[in-house]
Amino acid sequence: MSSTSTKAPALYIGHGAPPLLDDPIWSGELAEWSEKLEKPKAILIVSAHWESAPLTLSSTENDTPLIYDFGGFAPKYYNIQYRSPGAPELAARIKAIMDEPVTEQPRRGLDHGAYIPLMKMYPDADIPVLQMSIPTHDPEKLFAIGQKLAPLRDEGVMIIGSGFLTHGLPYLKEFRIDATPPGWSVEFDLWAKEVLDRGAIDELMNYKSLAPGLPYAHPTVEHFAPIFITLGASSNPDDAPATAIDGYWMGLSKRSFQVA
Repeated sequence: MSSTSTKAPALYIGHGAPPLLDDPIWSGELAEWSEKLEKPKAILIVSAHWESAPLTLSSTENDTPLIYDFGGFAPKYYNIQYRSPGAPELAARIKAIMDEPVTEQPRRGLDHGAYIPLMKMYPDADIPVLQMSIPTHDPEKLFAIGQKLAPLRDEGVMIIGSGFLTHGLPYLKEFRIDATPPGWSVEFDLWAKEVLDRGAIDELMNYKSLAPGLPYAHPTVEHFAPIFITLGASSNPDDAPATAIDGYWMGLSKRSFQVA
């Protein structure tokens, strides 16, 4: 990867679901956010929908295929295309800077946690995209991975942790975009915001013991886990992130932010 004088962003984003593409509010928020950012040379994205150890990288070929890893949606969502360039140089750099095993799945495409938000942020699909697996749920280990990846930002690589700040799908009662958020979703969202605003990363890492509403907000934790890779990639994790998107979607928190 060639160097650049501008540090590329590191983001944590809520990636929603395919109907996000037809939601003018959230789509607009993602598009407006990306317009304010300097266009990266490549994107490394860690999605909640790929859990695999050891650390694994997706296809590096051009026109990386997509995985339609969802069910029950309109047929049109299964014909989505996002033909981004491959990122073999980025894959090689990651292997070089990590001090742990890194494997590849050359035929694995991008899942919806990657391409749904990118379709709105970078609709031209002209930026190389590489997806990386979540190898663990341990916050400290994920944070350390983010720290190792941080130098890539100096080379123009945007690092994205893609999840959903609350993801209690089994406990939702209304499946409308404008549904009233359940109390557990609001409580967890506001707790995370307050902790992030204080830069209290140690408290965030201890979310299983400290966060209100956890069993409902995250009955499984893969949608929260990517936040720690993003925070690890920060220049100063103790600084409060800059919130770009907040509010709720089908009752779930879509809070998304950028770190320094």
